[in-house]
Parts: sequence; structure tokens; C-alpha cells
Amino acid sequence: MSYFKILKNGILAQNPTFVQLIALCPVLAVTTSAINGVSMGLSTVAVMVCASSVISVLRKFIPGEIRIAIFIVVIAGFVTIVQLLMEAFAPPAVNEALGIFIPLIVVNCLVLARIEAFASQNAILPSAADALGMGLGFTVGVTTVGICRELLGSGSIFGFVLQPDTSAHVLIMLMAPGAFFTLGTLIMIMQYFRAQKGRP
Repeated sequence: MSYFKILKNGILAQNPTFVQLIALCPVLAVTTSAINGVSMGLSTVAVMVCASSVISVLRKFIPGEIRIAIFIVVIAGFVTIVQLLMEAFAPPAVNEALGIFIPLIVVNCLVLARIEAFASQNAILPSAADALGMGLGFTVGVTTVGICRELLGSGSIFGFVLQPDTSAHVLIMLMAPGAFFTLGTLIMIMQYFRAQKGRP
């Protein structure tokens, strides 16, 4: 499989958010704005690519009995680096909004699943491409949910106000039920188009 197909598979065909329905906790929790979605997604991409590359290089030296523990230690190292970089360079509002969800990338089922299923069995370049594709697919999902919720809930996208009339805002979209409504609607739309594409 070519690197382009691996990337496309992660972004579209096997999108973690809309197709596989994994790693939904951060998708539901941090997507009150588009910038939060982008920040969470790119943080996950960085951790996935780095951790998958390291595990791929070390895969022949990792004993099978302790592989999960080693995976978590490697992931935790890169999560710590990402968290420190975000604390140093990210806007304080973004850092505060993401909160505990950056450290929780360590046990994100998407990261662990791709390392177990792909990186631990393949060479470094395909592993990095798989991690990048799945990470970008997650980023697309979390950002799309963030854009929809921010637009409907506060009338803005990435902080740019498009609807200044606050009476037109649907405030529930910025609350927990709004996350479920948005995600469910987007999954329904995605599955509809997948079904249409599969029809003769």
C-alpha cells in the first residue's frame, strides 16, 4: 500500500471519529471552539507520529509480554514534551480549555490501537504515514465538531464573529448535550454519503 493510500485511509475511509468511533472523549469534551479542536488534534498527531516511529524502530527488541507497558512509557514521554511546549507557547485560554485531555493522550485508545496494530508490526515510514493519516483524521473530526459547535453556540469560527446577534446563538451547543448532538449529526451525514458512494 502506498503512503498516500495509508494517509487517505486514516483521513477518510477509516476516520477515527466518524467511522471507527474511537477516541470520542476528547472530541466531546474539548470542542467548544474550533481552535481547541485544532490544538487537540495537532497535539495527538505529534504524539502519534513520534511514538509510532520510535516503536517501529524498536519493535524487534520489545518483549511481547511487556509491550503495552513500553508503549505507554514511550507515549508518555512524547506527551510530556508536547505538554511542556504547549505550556510555553500556546495561548493560556487554549491550554486551560484542553486541561487534563493533553496528559490523557497517553491512554488515548486511538494512539495505543495504531501502535499495537500497525507500528509494532511495520517499518518506520509506513508506521509514520499511518500515524499521520489517523492523526489527521482525528484532527479533521475534532476540528469539524469544534467549528459546528462554536458557530452555532457563539456565532463565531476561530474567534472571528460571524453572527454578532446573541439572540440567534444556540447556547446548548456549548454544553455537553451540544457535543453529542453535533457528533451524532456529523456521523449520520458521513455514513449517509458512505452508503451513497457504495451504491451501484
